[in-house]
Parts: sequence; structure tokens; C-alpha cells
Amino acid sequence: MALAKRAGYNVVGIFKETGSGVKLDRAERKKILALSQARCIDAILVTELSRWGRSTIDLLNTLRELENWKVSVIALNGMTFDLSSPYGRMLATVLSGIAEFERDLIRERVKSGLAAAKARGKKLGRQVGQRPKSDRLTSKVIALSTEGRSYRWIARDLGISKNTVMTIIQRYKANS
Repeated sequence: MALAKRAGYNVVGIFKETGSGVKLDRAERKKILALSQARCIDAILVTELSRWGRSTIDLLNTLRELENWKVSVIALNGMTFDLSSPYGRMLATVLSGIAEFERDLIRERVKSGLAAAKARGKKLGRQVGQRPKSDRLTSKVIALSTEGRSYRWIARDLGISKNTVMTIIQRYKANS
């Protein structure tokens, strides 16, 4: 923000995307693009160029779109991407390609780590554990269910979720 103030830009808003950069539905990015298209902003300050685009192609297309709307993209390190020049297009392409390569490497490392853990016999996913609350409430849930109460009513009355009620009853039927 201080960089934007020093460069003479007025800050319209601060948008923080919490979702993955790979996902198609990025609400904050859509808001910024809408502001750009409406010509409400002149520049976009991003922490890293790689955080703006999902892939090299997406980044370049978005940068070209922003260029048509006369909106600059500035990286936090002060680098401006002017796609009207061959140098700007080449720089944006190289940097986004490196970012995409880095993301692919991370994905491969995670997959190989999971495979190695599985090979060592490590159980992946949510662990089966004790269910003290549902075990404690099993008799009440079964009694209310045999009275003809609905799962939703039982859940509301006992302060548990409808899915927990359903799971308790399914477990009871499986063990009977």
C-alpha cells in the first residue's frame, strides 16, 4: 500500500484472495476485473505476478485484457508489465511460466510424499476415533427414533447434527 501511495496512486480497495490460484472461481479477482472493465481503476498492485493468473495462458490473456482497458499491473517489487512492448510480453511470459512450473513441482512433491507415506503403511485421511458424545447419546437417539420422532427433531432436541443422528441409527441397526 505504501508503494502505491508513493507512486501517486489512490487505493480503491484491498482485495485478498484466500482460495487457490488454480481454481476457476476466484471472487476477489472477478471484483477487480469488473472494476477494471468499468474503468474505475488505473492499476492493480499484486504481491507476485504468479498470484494473479491460474496459468501462463490465463495470465497473458488477463494482462492483455487489462491492457485494452488501460489498466497496469504492478508487482510488489515495483515491476510494471507493459504488454504493448515485446519486452513486457516476453517478461510476463517467462515469469508466469516459471510460476506455473513451480506450482507443478509442488503438486508432484505432495503426490510423491503421499505415496511414500502410504507405502510405509501410514493411514491417510480422516482417522477413526472415539465418539464420546454420540456414544453417550446413543440410547436417547434410539429411544426418540422408536417413538417416531424425525431425525431433524432429535438433532435439534439433543443439540447434535442430523447427520450424527443418522449415523448413530445406522450403527445401531448394523450392530442389531
